[in-house]
Amino acid sequence: MDALDELLRRADPAALLTLEGVISGLNAAMATALGRSADQCLGCDFGDLWPASQRMSAESLVVHAARTKTVAMRVLQFPGRGGAPVACLIEARQVKDPAGDEQLVWVHALDTRNDLTCLLIPFRLATKAADLGLWMYSAHEQRLEWLGGAPALAATFPDPNTYLSKVIAAVHPEDQAALRQLLRPPPAQSPWVRLRYLTQQDGWHRLAVQTCRIQLGYGGPERIFGVVRDDTKQEKHRVKAQAALTAERQRAKEIADFSSALITAATEQELQQVVLTRLAATFGASGALLALVDEDRLHVSTDAGIAMREVEALDGLRLDQPSPLPEAIRTGRPQFIVDREDYIRRWPHGAGFPWLGLARLGFDYAASITPLSETGSQPLGAWMVFYGSGHRPSLDERTLMSTLADLAGQALRRIRLQQARVELATALQQTMLPTLPEHLAGLEVAARYRPSRDGLDIGGDWYDAFVMPDGTVAMEIGDAQGHDVDAAAAMGQVRASIRAIAAHEPDPATVLTRINELLVTMGAARFASCTILHLDPRDGRVTGTSAGHVPLLCARKDGSHSIHELPGGPVLGVVPDTEYREETFTLDKDSALVMITDGVVEGPGLTLEAGLERAGTLAGAALHDGLNAEETADRILDAAVAVDHLDDVAVLVIRRT
Repeated sequence: MDALDELLRRADPAALLTLEGVISGLNAAMATALGRSADQCLGCDFGDLWPASQRMSAESLVVHAARTKTVAMRVLQFPGRGGAPVACLIEARQVKDPAGDEQLVWVHALDTRNDLTCLLIPFRLATKAADLGLWMYSAHEQRLEWLGGAPALAATFPDPNTYLSKVIAAVHPEDQAALRQLLRPPPAQSPWVRLRYLTQQDGWHRLAVQTCRIQLGYGGPERIFGVVRDDTKQEKHRVKAQAALTAERQRAKEIADFSSALITAATEQELQQVVLTRLAATFGASGALLALVDEDRLHVSTDAGIAMREVEALDGLRLDQPSPLPEAIRTGRPQFIVDREDYIRRWPHGAGFPWLGLARLGFDYAASITPLSETGSQPLGAWMVFYGSGHRPSLDERTLMSTLADLAGQALRRIRLQQARVELATALQQTMLPTLPEHLAGLEVAARYRPSRDGLDIGGDWYDAFVMPDGTVAMEIGDAQGHDVDAAAAMGQVRASIRAIAAHEPDPATVLTRINELLVTMGAARFASCTILHLDPRDGRVTGTSAGHVPLLCARKDGSHSIHELPGGPVLGVVPDTEYREETFTLDKDSALVMITDGVVEGPGLTLEAGLERAGTLAGAALHDGLNAEETADRILDAAVAVDHLDDVAVLVIRRT
């Protein structure tokens, strides 16, 4: 499959653009999100398809990626359906077309299910700049959550999370019906409604409130957001004091969210997402970038709030260059640059070498650089924020930024170590999984494997298929106890032994009997379950047996399915002198057998019976829809992953054509 096509095979909106911003390809989700058909989008300027309020931001994001070759992210609002816009975190980066050797811009929505709060940051900044307050209402929970904004308004709502009944009780009785009407899902945006609101601090306030519906993320939850304007002319000292306290509490919450998101980031992509959506907002900066070291060069990603020429100058910079950003990373010492004059004084070469970065720093801007590792540690990178004229971060602010940068560095080390382990485990697992036979007359065979979420991403599930000397096809699936390297070793031992014994024993039950004797004699530390089938492709005759394994599924062309419990015996390697039994049945044409491990049909809140029924229904529907064995295996595996599987999963599909 073409690598560019793979970029569009996503559930979330994705599109490929020329460097000029013209759409050359997109998936159905992107077309739907833009409110048009795919044909209407192709060949159009990407920015022209957005609402007027979002057009400049969308164009700026694409231009950053196209001209600077850096990764850029920004929260944008799709038009949405039913009047509710969809807020999504959009990433833009350059990719190369392997066919035409052309550079394109890949624009796609990122998965923010684990971090919906990052989507709210632009709304918080906008309401604060407009001296408004912002809250979010969940009809299901009947709760209002204060999201921040003008400090004076925050003081009016001291409890950031409260039940609707408590808010209504504080509204004047004559205005309560108007408030309830506001909280009914509006078609798009409500008019401003005036309410009288009683506070415990200084009596009645006259508030103006407006609501709108917004969907958080593509396919995410819908919420009602409200903006509040305080029209009360006279404010008291206690209100100001409460405003400062509430603002500090809100800032503490944002910093806590920032820290938590850094700690829980699982990939470098997520770490970039956390930094670029929070850093500038947390420290009142106009823009931020993240520079990570890769083979002694800097690779820069940005929130698109920094001038493109600065980002372009810094991306690809060598770590040994005499420039403030590499110097901060090399030495582990933060740098603060007041203005251009300060920069030239400390790095006089900068005026003559603009490619070193920051040489074009204006007199009305300051920059702060914080490394992600301390002196003496392996250089990891740094982040940089730009401030408006005259801003000098306090000692507390610099200390906090260093603390967060240290957390980011720890997260990056952990992520890279885990990635190295995953790559090692994946390579090991791939060497142990067999290649299925191809071009079997009258049969389609497909297999899928996905390791456990926990441990080293390697486990004891296996599958195999091979042609026997008499022309029948032997198929097996099994599960060795555990989710570690020892489990993988036990799995490889059992699979290799089955192959060796099957070459001389034509009956599946005899093979399991011999394998059980071998494991018991060896005193194997791990037991294993297993199902073996011998299928004659000429007449569909199947002989099968099972050693304590999950039942077999049979799916048919009409969409029906059945659960087939094979005879056999206990799991392998536990009970000595076990004689396994087998049975013979016929697989009809246009029918399929589905062999699975327990991770496919068991999970949190999912019983074995319910899981088998679900997998059988999916297999039957796949055959009814005309899917082949490969597509059927994909459908079953995807369903298992979607229910948050904890165990290894393996699927082997055999379809008689």
